[in-house]
Amino acid sequence: MSSIEELSQKVSAAFADRAKLKESGYAEAVRETLALLDSGALRVAEKGAGGWKVNAWVKEAILLFFGISDMKVMEVGPFEFFDKIPLKKGLEAAGVRVVPPGVVRYGAHVERGAVVMPGYVNIGARVGAGTMVDTWATVGSCAQVGRDVHLSGGVGLGGVLEPPTASPVIIEDGAFIGSRCIVVEGVVVEEEAVLGANVVLTSSTPIIDVSGPEEKVYKGRVPARSVVIPGMKEKQFPAGRYMVPCALIIGQRKESTDKKTSLNSALRDFAVSV
Repeated sequence: MSSIEELSQKVSAAFADRAKLKESGYAEAVRETLALLDSGALRVAEKGAGGWKVNAWVKEAILLFFGISDMKVMEVGPFEFFDKIPLKKGLEAAGVRVVPPGVVRYGAHVERGAVVMPGYVNIGARVGAGTMVDTWATVGSCAQVGRDVHLSGGVGLGGVLEPPTASPVIIEDGAFIGSRCIVVEGVVVEEEAVLGANVVLTSSTPIIDVSGPEEKVYKGRVPARSVVIPGMKEKQFPAGRYMVPCALIIGQRKESTDKKTSLNSALRDFAVSV
């Protein structure tokens, strides 16, 4: 088995010059990287002392994997698929519950104790232990979802493969994402934050803390333990003034509320529906 340094060097060299995939060791390095990603030994992004860091070469390996994989028919019971990327295997041994017709794609890693209802976890994504991916929730390519997170029904976490240096969507430990929320363009939802139903967050969405005497505006990041609901903000355009979407931080989760129950009760503390 190659070292991580050897794999990264070969993958990046092949990404810069695809002809190298025909040389000995380069395509094998791509496949080995995907196997490590699938097993959880590697990840697309990881949190360190300085914040989240993207392992761009791992994303390069995913992109190359599409190029060296062939389209083929895959039959799962009465279902038929025609694609380049197989479904994830070994779910029972991994201790991961996937409810039909939920799908976890090869190259994604789901930690023991997580549950995937009839939703979708794409290649390169990571889902932490104890997390619930609820019905029709989508974890896009390379999205990083922490432990004990709840992605409610219909949640959409955006995926990103190109450019390889682009930051993925990140949902940190203990966060609660309400029904039909959309989080895209590398937005980070920090630990134990709560998004109410239908919150839409892009990299340019104003996230406005209105819980104090003066507003405080964030973009691309929801601070830890914030309780967030959809909002509207007036903006001037050439044709006139119109209301545009934003998100409102209306308070913080209370320390006195048990984490297991606060996921649902946090919003109700502010008279907001989940």
